[in-house]
Amino acid sequence: MGIFSSLFGKKEPKMEAETEVKLSLYERLGGEAAVDAAVDIFYRKVLMDDRISEYFDGIDMDAQAKKQKAFLTMVFGGPANYNGKDLRTAHAGMKGLSDIHVDAVVENLGATLKELGVPDSDIAEVAAIAESVRDDVLNR
Repeated sequence: MGIFSSLFGKKEPKMEAETEVKLSLYERLGGEAAVDAAVDIFYRKVLMDDRISEYFDGIDMDAQAKKQKAFLTMVFGGPANYNGKDLRTAHAGMKGLSDIHVDAVVENLGATLKELGVPDSDIAEVAAIAESVRDDVLNR
């Protein structure tokens, strides 16, 4: 209880207007540590998924995870340190890539976030981001 309320028995007036701070998706997910954990779990799922694992044959997964962490950090509203290829260029040489494969990626990412206890509303936001780049990934 502040001095105003103790003197007058009333609520203290607000000195400043309250401002609502909207956290970025990156911040809501838990920042760098959360994105790092999510990418590690995500790629374990991807490599076990017969629908998409072949696309990672011969890929340096440590380097891939590092790029993915930087990319997701950027698109989730964190620091923009991604300096890799754009999605259209990065996926251009992947033969036979289709909606089935993108669906599998989105599904694995959603399952990863669910496993980490991310609220459904944030998982839906991540899925919407993934959906927004579907045509770039599929080069159409």
